[in-house]
This record gives sequence, C-alpha cells and structure tokens, in this order.
Amino acid sequence: MSMQRQQGAYKFYTYEDGNTVRRIELEPDYHEERRRRKEERRISEEKRRRRRAARRNRERAMSMSMGYVLFLASCVFAVAITSALVIHLQTDITIHQKNIASLESQISELQTSNEVKYKRIATNVDLDKVREQAMKLGMRYPTCRQVVYYTVDNMDYMTQYSNITNE
Repeated sequence: MSMQRQQGAYKFYTYEDGNTVRRIELEPDYHEERRRRKEERRISEEKRRRRRAARRNRERAMSMSMGYVLFLASCVFAVAITSALVIHLQTDITIHQKNIASLESQISELQTSNEVKYKRIATNVDLDKVREQAMKLGMRYPTCRQVVYYTVDNMDYMTQYSNITNE
C-alpha cells in the first residue's frame, strides 16, 4: 500500500507532458541580470555624457570670442581692400588700352596724311626747273671720274660714305 500511496502521490504532484524528458531549469542567475543592467546603465550614461559633450562643443563652436570676431573683421576688410584695388587696376588698364588705341589710330591717320602730302609735293616738283636753277648757280653734271658704280649681292647690303675731293 505504501507503494500505491507513493504512486498516487506521484500522480498527484507530477504532470506528464508528452513522452520527452524535460530540461532541467536552473535557478535564475540574479548576478548576471544585475551585471547586464549595470552595463546597460553604464552605456546609457556614456551616451548621455557624449550628448552633453557634443552639445557643449556645438555651443562653443557657435559662440565667437571678441578676438575671433576682430580677426574675421580684419580678414573681410583686407579682402574688400584687395578687391577694390584689383577693380581699380583693371579700370586703369582698360582706360590705358583705349588711350593707346586712340593714339595708334591718330598715328595711322597722320602717316596716311603725310604720305598723301609727300606724293603731292613729289608730283609738284618740276625736275627741269631744278636743273635750270642748278645751272644758273654754277652746278654741272659729274664727269666720268666722279661717278663710281657698285655691284651688291641681293643677300648683302652696302653703306655709302661720301668721299669729297677737290678737283
């Protein structure tokens, strides 16, 4: 009877769920749970600390000290002066180029005018009157001994010097 009793108690206190053996569940490890929570708290604290540091860095980056403002102002002033000088120099160069072009056109007009006047003077000179006047003044044609002929190659040049002799 004691066996039946034990079997009855066994049936009463146990529960069968299929034909497999259950795994033995270990007692929960509260230390591991505490470590995990501590690690999560540490990570979240680290994230908060980084966010605060980033916010402080952003605030520092956005704020400007008086020295930095003066430095930036002097840089802007220097750039403005340099730009104004460059623009002024470019304007001067443009004005000088226009003056040069005007002077070149004046030179061209004067050369054309001089050529026209020279041709008019050359066509107005009567060589017969010049010869008659020279004869009146005692000039005469050169003799054979006074005339010297030279031959010059096309690739060379010749400089003529006057040789005055009293004859």
